[in-house]
Amino acid sequence: MNASDLGTELGESSSKDTQGDVDAPENDARAHPKSAEAVADEAAATGSTNSVGEFHPWNPHKAGKDVEVGDYYFKRKNYKAAEDRYREALFYKENDAEATFHLALCLQKMERPREALEQYETYLKILPSGPHARAAHEAIEELTASAKARAAK
Repeated sequence: MNASDLGTELGESSSKDTQGDVDAPENDARAHPKSAEAVADEAAATGSTNSVGEFHPWNPHKAGKDVEVGDYYFKRKNYKAAEDRYREALFYKENDAEATFHLALCLQKMERPREALEQYETYLKILPSGPHARAAHEAIEELTASAKARAAK
């Protein structure tokens, strides 16, 4: 069969009405005796009855572009837009050190110290000796000191 045998008319997709089979194989309980418990635990943790977890795309190029655009907004002091872009970068590439650090800076500028502190700590978990580690430690000290000062008042 050649491609020319298919004709030039547009047709419908043969897969539009096809449903994927998501049932476990017949011998699954025997081969994987604890799988039902794992599915139940996942359902309990997510609050979902669906046995198939939600996936999101991993796209480091999109994440990098989101950080770049976030930096653009940050430099123009549009911190809300920058925050959105940094969070989107983390959606496409979880544990991205640059996005995490920049999000922490952004949250600090927006006077959201608890969230900023959490992001600085997350950055240090990702890259304990990374290029922004010293700045992250200094920011944590500053945020902790100001939180203690507020609590003392």
